[in-house]
Amino acid sequence: MSEQQPVFSIEKLYVKDLSLEVPNAPFIFMEQEAPAIEVQIQNNGNAVGEGMFEVALTVTVTAKNNDKGYFLVEVAQAGIFRIEGVPEESIEPIMAIACPNILFPYAREAVSDAVNRAGFPPVILAPVNFEALYQQRQAEQGAPSEVPIQ
Repeated sequence: MSEQQPVFSIEKLYVKDLSLEVPNAPFIFMEQEAPAIEVQIQNNGNAVGEGMFEVALTVTVTAKNNDKGYFLVEVAQAGIFRIEGVPEESIEPIMAIACPNILFPYAREAVSDAVNRAGFPPVILAPVNFEALYQQRQAEQGAPSEVPIQ
């Protein structure tokens, strides 16, 4: 009897949710000061079938200046991944590290494109070290977390 070979593959990539708000248009375009940019990232995953997992990376970017909102964009970039033949304890790290590493460039592009189409200069998000975030979360919790991963 042969052992099952580990499988990790991308089955589908898609934008699950995309929203953009420019609450103070058109007056905000007359502002001279550059806004402060705040970025929040959240990762959620769940099983959707035998060996199949959906992971959604949500990126929220807010631009404000003195409580004046320039824009708010939120992108949930998702993917369906096949993960088979790996130990059960390896699935969570794969969903928390490998999957977001694949999804992030797509989310970054969607954010930049949405902000640009709203009339603002594109926002280029810096790379994210998902492994360090996962390790930090593990250290804070003291034990492996349950999916959904946040």
